[in-house]
Amino acid sequence: MSTISRDCKYLGMEETNSFGDTEFLVVVCAVIVLLVGEGAQMSMAATCNPMELSPCAVAIISAKPPTAACCSKLKDQRPCLCQYLKDPRLQKFINSPNANKVATTCGSPFPSC
Repeated sequence: MSTISRDCKYLGMEETNSFGDTEFLVVVCAVIVLLVGEGAQMSMAATCNPMELSPCAVAIISAKPPTAACCSKLKDQRPCLCQYLKDPRLQKFINSPNANKVATTCGSPFPSC
């Protein structure tokens, strides 16, 4: 099993989605794994770590309802979202319509930056 495949399974992502877009989901998962991994090494405020948002990856990508773990992490990381939006590698995920929907569903709407 490849590292990306293992990491995707760890994030709760299947290798296919309901649309059968295997390649798309694998690519998206690979990007998230890489971004989250690199984000963990970024020098941000001590409590800001984009890797903490990994429980939200499935909800953001597939439009499935967020889990309780996702909502909890999103609330913890909410003060950091403006910092994440400044990072071109992260902003397309943080700024996506599904990410906004996840935040609203979790009762933690995105701050205006």
